[in-house]
Amino acid sequence: MAWKEIPGTLKRISAGSVSNVWGVDSTSNVFRYTGDNTNPWVQVPDDFADITDVSAAADGTVWGVNAIGDVYFFEWDARGWRRIFGTLKQISAGSSKHVWGVNAAGTVFRYVGDDNEDPFVRVNGNTNLTGISVGADGTVWGVNSTGNVYRYTEDRAGDPWVQIPGQLTTISVGMKTTVWGVNEAGDIFTYTADDNKPWVQIAGGLVDVGAGADGVVWGVNSAGKIFRWNRD
Repeated sequence: MAWKEIPGTLKRISAGSVSNVWGVDSTSNVFRYTGDNTNPWVQVPDDFADITDVSAAADGTVWGVNAIGDVYFFEWDARGWRRIFGTLKQISAGSSKHVWGVNAAGTVFRYVGDDNEDPFVRVNGNTNLTGISVGADGTVWGVNSTGNVYRYTEDRAGDPWVQIPGQLTTISVGMKTTVWGVNEAGDIFTYTADDNKPWVQIAGGLVDVGAGADGVVWGVNSAGKIFRWNRD
């Protein structure tokens, strides 16, 4: 198993599934994977949105945020971005029903589906997260500014965020059994499903990683080069 470089340059990447991979470059241009490695990326116009971070879900759902925290939803029929009320620093979509985000203060929010009034509700518990990721099955993980790793456990008494051993700066959840992360040094890890020994290191170096519900994994390194994980 190894990483295969895919032509192109991106700063951030998100993989909902093998057929729904999106990314943003260093100048806030948004791209979608075509499925053809000889011509892998097509630019998606974002008009006035200036998307800086994008999240692609397994069911085709795509959300994004810009530098000032405006939140957008991609409408496939209109081929454009629709502004959704709210302010977030980072957003993650596992499906149309599972969309979570974090604002600049580290407060966690969950999308409730009402675009007209208060589409996002605050999630109780840990309010110090800098990054969050939700899978297609509703599994949610997050990291804070010091690299501590947390998993959301809704039925847990008290604080629903359970700290998991390890240090990560970025985390991505495809589903319960597909969780990947990157630490400050660029080391790559995947979750073992054993909280006592939760992480196994994967060869390579990345600054961002995107894990899909079907097991697909993409990443970008500090130079903006793009890689896809080959499991075979």
